Amino acid sequence: MFPQRLDSPLAYEIAKAMMDGFNRHYRLFRSESARAKHRFETADWHGQQRAQRERIEFYDLRVRECSTRLEREFKAGEQGMDVWQQVKLHYIGLLVDHRQPELAETFFNSVTTKMLHRSYFQNDFIFVRPAVSTEYIENAEQRPTYRAYYPTRATLGEVLQLLLQDFDLQCAFADLPRDIACVQAALQQQLGEVTLRANFQIQVLSGLFFRNKGAYVCGKLINGFQEHPFALPILHNADGKLVIDAALFGEDDMLLLFSFARAYFMVDMEIPSAYVQFLRSMMPRKPRNEIYNALGLAKQGKTLFYRDLLQHQRHSSDKFRIAPGIKGMVMLVFDMPSFPYVFKLIKDYYPPQKDTSREQIKAKYQLVKQHDRVGRMADTLEYSGVAFPRARFDDAVIAEIEKFAPSQLEISDRDGDGQQEVVIRHVYIERRMIPLNIYLQEAFDAGPDDRRARAQIERVVLEYGNAIKDLVAANIFPGDMLWKNFGVTRHGKVVFYDYDEIEYLTDCNFRKLPQPRNEEEEMSGEIWYKVGPKDVFPETFGPFLLGNPLVREAFMRHHAELLEPSFWQAHKERIQAGYVHDVFPYEQDKRFNPGR
Repeated sequence: MFPQRLDSPLAYEIAKAMMDGFNRHYRLFRSESARAKHRFETADWHGQQRAQRERIEFYDLRVRECSTRLEREFKAGEQGMDVWQQVKLHYIGLLVDHRQPELAETFFNSVTTKMLHRSYFQNDFIFVRPAVSTEYIENAEQRPTYRAYYPTRATLGEVLQLLLQDFDLQCAFADLPRDIACVQAALQQQLGEVTLRANFQIQVLSGLFFRNKGAYVCGKLINGFQEHPFALPILHNADGKLVIDAALFGEDDMLLLFSFARAYFMVDMEIPSAYVQFLRSMMPRKPRNEIYNALGLAKQGKTLFYRDLLQHQRHSSDKFRIAPGIKGMVMLVFDMPSFPYVFKLIKDYYPPQKDTSREQIKAKYQLVKQHDRVGRMADTLEYSGVAFPRARFDDAVIAEIEKFAPSQLEISDRDGDGQQEVVIRHVYIERRMIPLNIYLQEAFDAGPDDRRARAQIERVVLEYGNAIKDLVAANIFPGDMLWKNFGVTRHGKVVFYDYDEIEYLTDCNFRKLPQPRNEEEEMSGEIWYKVGPKDVFPETFGPFLLGNPLVREAFMRHHAELLEPSFWQAHKERIQAGYVHDVFPYEQDKRFNPGR
């Protein structure tokens, strides 16, 4: 029960200090995001990558700073329940007219759960549901969340030029009239011969979206009751001038652009909920938690995901099961059939060939979190101390965890009501995909004479090789390249998701297999040459990957160079020389003029 009166001055001071901590966090977060524009204009690609990595750490740093201050100045962790009840009420009062209330609530939860014992984590002490609406928050700045333009067919080119000029990019376009003509033609094709209604307009978010070496204009065409989401990628050409590289249309293109397998955008937002609402209107199938993640607001994404999970459990009855596919050596994976995510635990015990540790595996996942995932590595949500009803677990899952990861499992009756709960001490959660080995096996089972199956194999092997090449361009060597470590998304993209052997490409030594010096070495069943810990022999990939004739045929036609050490070494040397590759979140055939 909440107190009838707010009579603790200390409670207000604690709430105010927590709000100061959040405001400092978002001010720094936003400033770093705003500086992405200058880094783009000056083609500071290494600075952009560094800033994207460092910004991920901002939140945890500010939570630690705030917790330390509360403990030092108020001994907040020692205060009683009555004080903490009042702290939350005062904090709700401070959220009135705040422009990031949902983020501030999540910050409150992070600080509170860091300081208080888990038995306190109940509705009275944290924000299980939002306390303040994010609807219709007004922007206090001169710049609105989005801008609206009202062209006619005759003035469309002029309006497009004005739209681009309003972003005030301090770098010249190579040929803006040419680019506008390309965009105009693409827009006209999208609209067709339909009549332009009285409400015909172009709405664009007022902040550019920066990632890797690109800047993106995101908006939508509105004509009558029809809305057409679009994005315009802006890149630097070889001469350092700007070009509009493509025009992306429709929800599917936008979903690929905002994919969970790509790095987070940098975008300057005063009211993030307004950006999320606008983007959700462009991608109604995209969960809000994934949009917050894509904007770099991962903690808010985690909060919304957990709320979605709780809601799903209330309205479903299936149980957690061991996830389909080949079991991993270091990760234990379970899922719920009705929920499109998988839950991954680090095992306590590994087979001898896996020379690793829990700390090393966690470091690999953190590497992926901070890296540009180039559309080929699944993002993960990381949780500690997650509680589930015991009744929602198949007994086989509990037995598997007790056998392979007992340190990660706690089963208790915390509330004393006879209803057991399962607490998972540390878990990674990822979007569920079809394991690539299962996807291929389905095609194999159809038989070599099935034309559809042959086309499926051709398409997915091409995608697999493209995934490897994108990872290489991003300075990533997957380590274990077996089919089972990759998944196929609903858009048919191949994505890597097993990170325990991942390495920077530049840390690896790509070697050609030594030739045997005599018959004894040639016939030996053991490796007779010296192998260093980071040595890789690409010629050895074939026997593990290309046993099926159809797979081998497709792979050798499209990606034979992946079996040559020279391919890997050339990319390694280029990255070491400072080159940052372009990685496009859209197909090459969508580009206006790839060679310019």
